[in-house]
Amino acid sequence: MKKYVLSLFVITLMLALPFSAQGEALSASEKITAVKEQIQPPSFPNRTFNVKRYGAAGNGKSDSTAAFKKAIEAANKAGGGRVVVPPGTYVTGAIYLKSNVNLHIMKKATIKFSQNPEKYLPAVLTRWEGVELYNYSPLIYAYNEKNIAITGEGTLDGQGDNEHWWPWKGKKEFGWKEGEPNQQQDRDLLFKMAEEKVPVKERVFGKGHYLRPSFIQPYHSKNIMIKGVTILNSPMWQINPVLSENILIDDVKIIGHGPNNDGVDPESSKNVLIKDSYFDNGDDCIAIKSGRNADGRRINVPSENIIIEGNEMKDGHGGVVIGSEISGSVRNVFAQHNVMDSPNLDRALRIKTNSVRGGTIEDIDFSNNTVKSVGSEVIQIDMYYEEGDTGNFTPVVRNINIENLQSNGGKYGLWIRAYERSPVTNLTIRHSNFQHVATPLLMENVKNPVFEELCINGSCMNTNR
Repeated sequence: MKKYVLSLFVITLMLALPFSAQGEALSASEKITAVKEQIQPPSFPNRTFNVKRYGAAGNGKSDSTAAFKKAIEAANKAGGGRVVVPPGTYVTGAIYLKSNVNLHIMKKATIKFSQNPEKYLPAVLTRWEGVELYNYSPLIYAYNEKNIAITGEGTLDGQGDNEHWWPWKGKKEFGWKEGEPNQQQDRDLLFKMAEEKVPVKERVFGKGHYLRPSFIQPYHSKNIMIKGVTILNSPMWQINPVLSENILIDDVKIIGHGPNNDGVDPESSKNVLIKDSYFDNGDDCIAIKSGRNADGRRINVPSENIIIEGNEMKDGHGGVVIGSEISGSVRNVFAQHNVMDSPNLDRALRIKTNSVRGGTIEDIDFSNNTVKSVGSEVIQIDMYYEEGDTGNFTPVVRNINIENLQSNGGKYGLWIRAYERSPVTNLTIRHSNFQHVATPLLMENVKNPVFEELCINGSCMNTNR
């Protein structure tokens, strides 16, 4: 195994880039433009369905589950429209969002989701940590729908806390106590079922089990918009599109410090734009995924064409993260003009995988980002995550471009551990400045990286092409 600490390489390397019809390599900006042109936000007929007309009570006490269902079904049956939630506090169980419906939460309106797990039954087809099963419904769920939206200046409150949902993680810091049930047995069983290829229809969890649902999950859906709302305290992942496409997430505030409170997790999804949003999370701000292990390989759908721009990121395990449920691969990710600033943000860009997960991670562009403070690694690529090198599915990481990255703080500037048989290839870092880093570089098995004006703690490095 080759290990490099504070080392550089002088190698010429061509980056693998998509080409135009004329045979010319597309620039990152041209590729971003091409992806944006494919993402068309849904539009809705000019019809309004006020949830109060269907029996919703904004008094913070009455159960409005049936009223939300009636209003959404009425809008869908009429050919679409806007289901309006006026000012007030509404208590509900699971909301199922149907085609051509925009759930619009007005300013000073709050939807509080019940803390009773039975309000999320019957079980629905979903993914849990990258594995398909039947489980508690996500708080807002859509399956095989199109043209759907959640908009407005109101608040969606998942009401996860140390007495509800979060203790299922099995950690005392989230309210779990010795002797209480937790997710571990169910998690192990689900993963065992997937590895043994048990049919999905037989992987039935839900009541009597302890696998927490995600907050918002469009599943196998398309033309999706989430805009303007504040999202708080999910039981688990907060926005998790699965096997979906044409997704716009715009001007959203996502705040939650519970276990696995990732902000946005596009999973096996295509053509995704996440912009001008605010993240303050107990886990990754944005984590791009594509299924776990045998189940991810069975479905074998990558996440691709994902743009992350103009966002503000505070606490989290990572700002832009790829993995670890990555068996279906990821390609064409563009993160630009984001600002990250918290000593409780562990990493700016993180790629995490191993030889149990497998998959290919390629064509990642991380440009014009500012990291005002960070707690651990500025850039981390880790092929030894969790199980490490114990499987038969060697991951591939290639074509990683980092440009104009300004960063302050951290234990490491670059922390990269790959396998000798599968080194990171086509890593390029240009015009970047890392200040106040404890250890500039730790690299194992990085083949021929290219550095152009990479400055760490005032010392600048260049390799020749």
